[in-house]
Amino acid sequence: MFSINCAIMAIRIFVTGGTFDKEYNELTGKLFFKDSHLQEMLKLGRCKLDVEVRTLMMIDSLEMTDADRKIVLENCVTCEDDRIIVTHGTDTMEQTAALLGSEVHDKTVVLTGAMIPYKFGSSDGLFNLGSALAFVQTLPHGVYIAMNGRCFNWNNVRKNRKTGEFEEIS
Repeated sequence: MFSINCAIMAIRIFVTGGTFDKEYNELTGKLFFKDSHLQEMLKLGRCKLDVEVRTLMMIDSLEMTDADRKIVLENCVTCEDDRIIVTHGTDTMEQTAALLGSEVHDKTVVLTGAMIPYKFGSSDGLFNLGSALAFVQTLPHGVYIAMNGRCFNWNNVRKNRKTGEFEEIS
C-alpha cells in the first residue's frame, strides 16, 4: 500500500530573484526588480502550508557570482528546516543546483523559476512554484530542479537553449 507522511512540515523558501520576480517598466521597456512576488503567489494559490519566505538577493541569474551561490549554499546548510525551495533565474539554475547538490545531503532542496515574469499574467511561475511545493514535500533528501511539472536530479539536467525547456541530460 502506498502512503505519504502527512505530518505538517515547515518549508523554507529562499528568494534569489530571476525572471520569477521581475517587473516591467512600461516607459523604458526594461525589466527590473522591486519586491518578491512570492507572498502574493502563495496567497493566490491558496497555499495552506507552513511556509517561511526569506529574500537572499534580487538578481538576474546571469549576474549571479560564485560568492552569491555561496550565500545560497550557506543559507541552505544552516537552515533549521529540511525542506527548502530556492527561486532562481533559469539561465544558471544548473550551476547553483550543482553546488548545492555536492554539499547538501541531509535536506530536500528544490530549485524553481519561471521563463516569463509573474507580473506578465501568462507566467509559468505560479505553476512551477506549486509543483516545487509538492515535490519538496514528497521527494527524499537531495537537490532537484522543478520546472514545467517535471522534476530533475541536480546532476542530470540542463536548460535546452533552443526549446527554452529543462531536460534530462541522459
